Amino acid sequence: MRVVATVQEMLDTRSNVAGSSKVGLVPTMGYLHEGHLSLVRLGRAENDVLIASIFVNPTQFGPHEDLERYPRDLPRDLHMLEAAGVDVVFTPSADEIYPPGFVTYAEPTGPLASEGESAHRPGHFRGVATVVLKLFQIVQPHRAYFGQKDAQQVVVISRMISDFNLPVALGILPTIREADGLAISSRNAYLSAEDRKVATVLYQALQAGRRAFDAKAGDGTAAVVRAMVETVTQESRAQLDYAEVRDPQSFVLLEALQAPALLVIAAKVGPTRLIDNFLLRADGSWETGVLASELKWVEEERDR
Repeated sequence: MRVVATVQEMLDTRSNVAGSSKVGLVPTMGYLHEGHLSLVRLGRAENDVLIASIFVNPTQFGPHEDLERYPRDLPRDLHMLEAAGVDVVFTPSADEIYPPGFVTYAEPTGPLASEGESAHRPGHFRGVATVVLKLFQIVQPHRAYFGQKDAQQVVVISRMISDFNLPVALGILPTIREADGLAISSRNAYLSAEDRKVATVLYQALQAGRRAFDAKAGDGTAAVVRAMVETVTQESRAQLDYAEVRDPQSFVLLEALQAPALLVIAAKVGPTRLIDNFLLRADGSWETGVLASELKWVEEERDR
């Protein structure tokens, strides 16, 4: 496995595999977990060359967020990526991605820029779109892999690819969950033992929302939102940011109980902010994520 730290090194490395080779990219901020590894394994199966990036992107953090304390362990991450068969790891510094004089950003508009996560993290998706666009330009992948847990991010990147006519196919894999349903996340490392138990309330709220959705209550999505809100408010250590039902393509709020639909939730558990979602596909089937113990089965099904 080759580790490269500069843009020029990455460009040179990419030029060496130009031609018929299919190149996959798994962008990460490091501190890897089973969710990341599920993307790596699929990327390994679908491409001739697999590149992963590790970059804690400063432009997607707000002024009072956790940029400085975001968990990092590069040696551990590199060991995991090498064991999973990654060919190249791109580990740029902030100055490599945003050199002096950098002034151009990719900025979503509409609900993607003002609602959901954007309402609580202004400028977040401007940073996400910009860094992903830069990675696409530098690595030039044929395919790129992301997790459904960051649902609004998936919509932002999908729209950016479409709007800018980028020649990149997206691979979106289900949220990977712990045995009790908690979505696996690097930020779970912040949770105290007590908060870790409470954190499953997001999953419980989504389950309640799904039941309300399937029951087809007369007041539409209001019943779904109410079920999620009531579940979270029963936990004194959980503070709800939002619980919503949105269109998974446009990200506009939905009122009617119809597929496709995206149940999204965000809450603080103690000092730690967590997000999660359930996706109702156009065919009426639910994507609620899978337990880590079931991951191999999911990948085998995806490969068929």
